[in-house]
Amino acid sequence: MTYPFTNKEIATALYEALTKDPFYITMGQGASKDTATAKEAMLRYMDYSMEEARTHGELRKNKNHGASIWSKPVDAALGQQISKEKKHFLKNHFGLESLDTYCKIVDFMSENCREVVSEKYWYLSILGVTPKLQGKGLGLDLVLPVLKKIDKLGAATYLETFIPENIGFYKGMGFYEAKTVHEPVTDADYTIMIRDPK
Repeated sequence: MTYPFTNKEIATALYEALTKDPFYITMGQGASKDTATAKEAMLRYMDYSMEEARTHGELRKNKNHGASIWSKPVDAALGQQISKEKKHFLKNHFGLESLDTYCKIVDFMSENCREVVSEKYWYLSILGVTPKLQGKGLGLDLVLPVLKKIDKLGAATYLETFIPENIGFYKGMGFYEAKTVHEPVTDADYTIMIRDPK
């Protein structure tokens, strides 16, 4: 099935930034054992996630070099609609095996969030900058303006990272480690980080 890309360049930047992330590795492998096909599936996922944020959350882009993708609190009915649309996308563009993998991972992570995260929190779901431009402050530019907006709302924010090297970066913006969990499908640890409003 053909996928109508909105911004393949930023999707590529996000894909390249997250090639070491166990969640995205597992999703790609579930889509196809062929590297090129798996990459194309992940580009679709990144593009879809940007459109989902543009419609229901917050999307901040840096030209074609990267993006931050946020979910904001929504009521139960809209949350179910967003989830249904995402599952429909995954079924059509990844296949049933990947949809099942996604659901197992996300259901597990959602369950583990409940004791430390409120449904009123904003969620930084994806952040990535093309590798050749990392370390130049572009990541901060993608996050700090949104955090400033969330602070004005008096809301907290959370994220989950499978990459321990990213923890210091997020701590520099006021996030703290709330919980580290071993996720069984990816067979990897991830850390839930929270930032209280400033």
